[in-house]
Amino acid sequence: MFATPAFAQAAGAAGAGSAFASFVPLVLIFAIMYFLLIRPQQKKVKEHRAMVEALRRGDQVVTAGGIVGKVVKVGDDGMVEVEIADGVKVKVVRQTITQVMNKTEPASA
Repeated sequence: MFATPAFAQAAGAAGAGSAFASFVPLVLIFAIMYFLLIRPQQKKVKEHRAMVEALRRGDQVVTAGGIVGKVVKVGDDGMVEVEIADGVKVKVVRQTITQVMNKTEPASA
């Protein structure tokens, strides 16, 4: 029922090596989370930012709300004017554009 003094002394003796060994799994978990979650998300954000910056007049786009239209005007204030039907134009925030379906060719000089 009672622990002998030899067992009690052995249980309390924890060295510096075991303290380091207890942090190794935490470091491994953080490394795995970085490579599986954080890094791909940063890459996706970078690609989306480049896509939004490359928008120009004539591109066919899809917004976050599912609206498909053609870019009519790209404003400097972060807004894009999109024509969703003949004569129907809406202003959309640039960051809400999720996909560019058809890119227009740059005008040759």
